[in-house]
Amino acid sequence: MELSTVVSQMDEMVLKGQILDAVEMYFGDHAVTKDFDGTITNSKSEMLEKMTGFFNSIETVNGIKLHQAAVSGNVSLSEYTFDFDMKDGSKVLWHEIIRRTWQDGKVIDEQYFKN
Repeated sequence: MELSTVVSQMDEMVLKGQILDAVEMYFGDHAVTKDFDGTITNSKSEMLEKMTGFFNSIETVNGIKLHQAAVSGNVSLSEYTFDFDMKDGSKVLWHEIIRRTWQDGKVIDEQYFKN
């Protein structure tokens, strides 16, 4: 399957709020993630743990919007806006670009760039 198709499928899952399922399906076991705040995970299981904690702290999903996506070689870029109200009363409004490096249809490296 072409990488552009895989990226589109993953982005569709993210848009539906199925982010944990997308990580489970599309991340390699040893995928590394780098967050804009300096947080690093070194495996799919660490990423799932991090994201589970984050999603458990969300009160309301106000919106997830994919602005655009691009693929070049084994790298994809997806530009999103995430809008969440958190259980602690805070608000998360992120406009970010997610850069993913792929190998054999799996994410091996993911980095977040916040606007």
